[in-house]
Formats: sequence, C-alpha cells, structure tokens
Amino acid sequence: MLSELSWKVGGQQGEGVESTGETFAIALNRQGYFVYSFRHFSSRIKGGHSNDKVRVSLKPYRAIASRTNILLAFDQETIDLNAKELCDGGILIADEKFKPTAPNHVQLFSIPLTQLAEESGSAIMKNMVSLGASCYLLGLPLQVFEEVIEERFRRKGDKVVSQNMEALARGAAAMEQAGGAAVKLSLAKADGTRRLFMMGNDALGLGALAAGARVMAAYPITPASDVMEYLIKKMPTVGGVVVQTEDEIAAMTMTIGASYGGARAFTCTSGPGLSLMMEAIGLSGMTETPTVIIDTQRGGPSTGLPTKQEQSDFLAALFGTHGEIPKIVLTPATPEECFTAMADAFNLAETYQCPVIVMTDLQLSLSKQSTEPLSLDSIRIDRGAVTASSDLKEVPITTQFDRYKVTDSGVSPRVFPGTPGGLHHVTGVEHSENGRPNEGTANRQAMMEKRMRKLDGVELDESISRHGSADAKVVILGIGSNYGAIEEALDILQEEGIAASHVHLHKLLPFPVRALNEAFQNAEEILVVENNATGQIRHLLGFFGVKTAGTIRSYLKYDGSPILPLEIANDIKGRMHAWQH
Repeated sequence: MLSELSWKVGGQQGEGVESTGETFAIALNRQGYFVYSFRHFSSRIKGGHSNDKVRVSLKPYRAIASRTNILLAFDQETIDLNAKELCDGGILIADEKFKPTAPNHVQLFSIPLTQLAEESGSAIMKNMVSLGASCYLLGLPLQVFEEVIEERFRRKGDKVVSQNMEALARGAAAMEQAGGAAVKLSLAKADGTRRLFMMGNDALGLGALAAGARVMAAYPITPASDVMEYLIKKMPTVGGVVVQTEDEIAAMTMTIGASYGGARAFTCTSGPGLSLMMEAIGLSGMTETPTVIIDTQRGGPSTGLPTKQEQSDFLAALFGTHGEIPKIVLTPATPEECFTAMADAFNLAETYQCPVIVMTDLQLSLSKQSTEPLSLDSIRIDRGAVTASSDLKEVPITTQFDRYKVTDSGVSPRVFPGTPGGLHHVTGVEHSENGRPNEGTANRQAMMEKRMRKLDGVELDESISRHGSADAKVVILGIGSNYGAIEEALDILQEEGIAASHVHLHKLLPFPVRALNEAFQNAEEILVVENNATGQIRHLLGFFGVKTAGTIRSYLKYDGSPILPLEIANDIKGRMHAWQH
C-alpha cells in the first residue's frame, strides 16, 4: 500500500492537460488525501509542452516530488522530457496513436486513448480515458471522479456527463486488458477529511477581502492575474470594486488615490509591472500614503519566462525606487500565510504610512494544494493613526492641518479628505508639515529624517521561522515557496544521519538581522537556497551586516523549474562527503 504517489500528465498545451490534472487532484483531495499540484505550461494559448505533476500523500507536503511513479503521455515529447523523472519500474501510460517509445527503466503501457475517447463521443475525452487507466492502476473506484466530472460538465448537459463517465470506464477496462493488474499500485486509504484545495493567489485574494480591502486596481499579467480574476467575482459581494487599468502605472496611482481617499486599496503584478510602478511607489512613500502591492515573481528579465518559476525581484523590491523611502516587504511561504500576510500588509501600511510589498513566486502563486480551513479569527484590522473629525471640531475650517507633522516616531497624524478641520496639501515635491512645497535645506533634512525613522529599530514579529536540529552545524536558509522543498530535504538528510536546520525568511524588510544572528550563531555552514542566478538573498546577508562565523554559500536554480527536495539534500551530502575527504 502506497502512502505517497507522484503522478504526472503531459502533452501539448490546449489538449486537456490542465483539466486532466485538475480533475485528478480535486477528486483525490476530496477523498481526504493531501495533494500538491504544480503545472508547467508555455507562455502561449495553444501549442508547446505542458504538464501537471500531482503529489498525493497521507501527510502534507509543500513541494513537488523529486521522482514520478506514473506518467500519462499524450505525445512523444512528454516522454522525452519527463520519463527521466520516473523511478525504476515506474509506469508510463501513453497513447498508442503516436507509437510511443520509452527508456528501459520504466514499464510502458500503450493504450488507444484517442480511439477510446472517440468511441465515447469526442477525441478530447482522452483525458478521461487516461484518468480511468490511472484509477485502475491505483485501485480507486471510478465513483471518486463522478462528483468532479458532474460539476465540471453539468452545464453542458447530461449527455456530456455520461460520455465522460463512459470514457473513464473505457480507460479502466483498457488498462486491465493491457495487463495493468500485474503492476497495480494501491493507495492507502485516506482519512476522508475535506480540506480546501487552493493556490496562493486564491489565498491572497481571500486574505485581502478578509482584511477589509475594497478597491483593487490592476493590469493583467502572469502569474498575478488569478488574484484579479478571483476578486472580480468576489469583490462586488462586499461592496468593493476591481478596476482593470490601462497599464501598471495607472494601477499603482489609482491605488494611491483610493487609499488616500480612505479605502483599503491594493494592486497586484509581477516583475515587469513592478518595474513600471517604481516611480509611483516613490510617490506613495513621499506622500506617506499607505499602499499594498503584491508581486508574484516570475522568470526575467524583460518578458523573460512569464510562466516559469524564479525569485529574482528581491533587490528590485527593496531598492528599486529612485530616492529613499521606508517600505516593508513580506514574503509568505504557504497559502495559509498568504491569507494572513494580506491583513499584516494593510495593518503595517496604515500603521507606518508607507508602501508594503507582499512577494510571492510563481510556484507559490499557482501551485494548488490541500489547505486547512483558514481562520478569520487570525485577522485583525488596525487602521493606524487616523485623526477623527471629533478631534478637529474646534479647528477653523481654513486652518492648515499638519499632515506631515514631525514626530519622534516618524509617523504623522493622518486624516481622510473631507474631514472638517483636516485641510492640507498633497504633493510629490518635498514639502513642509502641512504639505506645501518647501525645498529649503533645513526642511528637507527634517522631513527626510522623519520619514526614514519610521522603521528605526523595528523588527517585525515572526520574521523568520526555525525548524530541525537547533544545534546543527549546517543551516539551510530559504524564502518563499522553497519552504516545502527544504523541509523535506531535512527529512532526507535525517534519515541518513545528517543533522541540519532550516531557517526561513517570512519578512524581508526591515531585514531581520537580530533573529538571523541568533539563528546562525552555531552554524559552520549556511546554504542559501533561492531561484535566481546571482544569490540575491545571500548578498543581502552581507549588505545588512548579518554576523556569522560559518561559511555562507548558495544553492541557485534559475532554469525556470522549482527546486526539488532531493537536489538540496544531494548538495549537502556532496559537501559533507568532500569535508570527510
């Protein structure tokens, strides 16, 4: 009985690969299994290789598996690109239509997927035929897919639903006829618990709603668009609005305007859009207007790899604006954390009156995974230092309100426009306490120092998390979606008698120097794991003066694919082997 399975389907984009993977994943999630699904797809509507890798297990994992047990291939390219992942004796189910060839270490079952689909009503239903074959191999009753098929095809009528169920049954029968009984991989029974099945983008959108966001302005860009698409449906139900702007510059400035007007407003983009927003993010900092920006990182530079994994926007987020402003950068690692990070982002933005950037990456944003119910009890709303009209009732209506008053904390009193007694000027030019332009040297220095000391001495709560052996000499430092791969790498290393610990960055600015100094104090080697070519997080350790007596080195991956648990474990094992010799 298998407690874990890695299953993959691949073919040309546009021939049902995504729906095959999603149907399989949703059905198994509803049976109570923990599911983690990652889709590799091309940056075009049709054509180009696409695959969906689904991990099914009795315990939660936050990463795709390093190996594959079953591969469904709709074309030879899928075999050529993915068969190397199959474990020895792994099973390959391929459409006999293209006369598949396979490497020696796998078991090939050539089945007439397209023919059986056509006999059921349409060639496109080969995805259901292949699911039926998978069902047979795993000892799953076909009924586990009935509910999902009914939901997906109900709007097309009963005939289409029954045709798809017929295709499912034909696939199972074909697998039995092809000798599948000799290689059956029975999955251990799950606990039947119903869990959410969602991607990070869904959690970001839901978190924004729960945090009181009522305005979203954005321009569509992969992999961030799902947040906007989700909220287009949900925001009107709470009296909010989503605006698709003409570009990212307009999205950012509209967000600033809505926030200045008193709404909780945010925008969502990816690397190229973040670049376009930089001038306006500077305006947010200069005018001390709270704003929240989601950046879902993808492969760059330029158009780069719009649909592939990368983590290369960190330096842009921290230092991209011209001039200097205080800002906060959050880096959630799981869907649950994406949900709560949005409330944190709005609270921090309004407390410190500055831009807050929530950074995810494509793997976290688009991977669908089993998620425990999200708790609204964890959401707290803090609107910061807003001056109420009752506090200004004795102020003459023509008096200038000191919106940018110099304070010890650096945070000035805020007032919503239209509040009697709250009249003030707003400009991106350097200004005095009431907002009027003032380029005087003494004023400039006072205002600059006021803004910059907002975050002096602030180290945000839970900026890092620590797992594994506290006294381990090897520490793995990670960020974003690499969380799951690193956690699993610790388990692999522990099984081989190698102690290591995992430190994960959840908030990147203010940089958690004190917490990292403490976490690294016993380390002889620190391995910084990140999806970029230059080791941006490793450079930040030096830039911010993190102290360690140990060696700091990088594990970098920038080919567009996620980091696998076995890759990290093998890197450390190789290093340990080198030390021993």
